[in-house]
Amino acid sequence: MSTEITVKSEKIFEGKIVNLRIDTVELENQKYAKREIVDHKAAVCILALNKDKVLLVRQYRKAVEDFIYELPAGILNIAEEPHDGALRELKEETGYRAGNIELLYEFYTSPGFTNEKVYLFLASDLVYEGTDLDEDECIETMEINKEEAKKMIETGRINDSKTLIGLIHWLHS
Repeated sequence: MSTEITVKSEKIFEGKIVNLRIDTVELENQKYAKREIVDHKAAVCILALNKDKVLLVRQYRKAVEDFIYELPAGILNIAEEPHDGALRELKEETGYRAGNIELLYEFYTSPGFTNEKVYLFLASDLVYEGTDLDEDECIETMEINKEEAKKMIETGRINDSKTLIGLIHWLHS
């Protein structure tokens, strides 16, 4: 196995959350190929446990043209540590402050075309203080137990990958 050597990189789009570039790479067999790469800021996701229930948010996602159920999550600010970003996003989206938070997993969402990395945290000892939503967020928060989570997964009501990873971890812990 060998790596692909980038011989040219062309920036196509620069946005607030993502950048798009096309890399020309040299392959092991001395052939060349193009790779479309989405540079995406790192994000956090929080498996927030309130006693025997987990917090979910329901929000409209334009990319899939639907309302979906997700664990609270968000993009890290510039130079923000994942731990701090997780605490901030949990408070902003759900109104809860976590007394305890620990990193469970780090994973890439879709490494075939993006470098987006998600840090999944477990948050507990929650205290409600009130939400602080971003001006473009319309979020409904709900709490579900393990049986409800299992049923929502089985029926396809939860189809977001980071949420599935977090909930499956919770259901098997």
